[in-house]
Amino acid sequence: MSERLVPTPGQTVGPFFGYALPFEGGERLVPASHPGAVRLRGTVLDGAGDPVPDALLEIWQADEQGRAPRREGSWHRDPFEFTGFGRTPVDPAGRYAFTTVVPGAAEPGRAPFVAMTVFARGLLDRLLTRVYLPLDEDVLAADPFLASLPEDRRRTLVAGRDEHGFVFDVHLQGEHETVFLDFEPATGDR
Repeated sequence: MSERLVPTPGQTVGPFFGYALPFEGGERLVPASHPGAVRLRGTVLDGAGDPVPDALLEIWQADEQGRAPRREGSWHRDPFEFTGFGRTPVDPAGRYAFTTVVPGAAEPGRAPFVAMTVFARGLLDRLLTRVYLPLDEDVLAADPFLASLPEDRRRTLVAGRDEHGFVFDVHLQGEHETVFLDFEPATGDR
């Protein structure tokens, strides 16, 4: 006998309780002393342009050669292994910062990027986006995904530069809303 089940109703993400989600060193994918270390920082902003004080961000990325790390245990870091994963809460002013490396391109003809997930109050699900680094304008222009976006939307995915690395503000809504992506797991991954 087959019983039709009713899906669990959706609810917003959070509020987040401080234990267990952030972990010590989650914002450091590499030590600041690493020869290729750069800072990726920014602010999470709501539709009115105000900082979101309780967001949680995760990033995943390839290493400098474009290889996706395959090592298990990405929370257990040592200075010799790059795990490609970071997690950090924002501060009360909505600011975040990761210490990482510039990723290499994972595929020929594609611009390297950092994948970012945003969790925050008021969201029914996490938001997925990409952070492209302004290293080579020709590579960015030739990237098939970026080229598929209108210019004004494309700009929301490209970080700016500062003296320590890169700045990427996440706009959850509004005129400068960051492009967010749909994610569909491969068949059998559910």
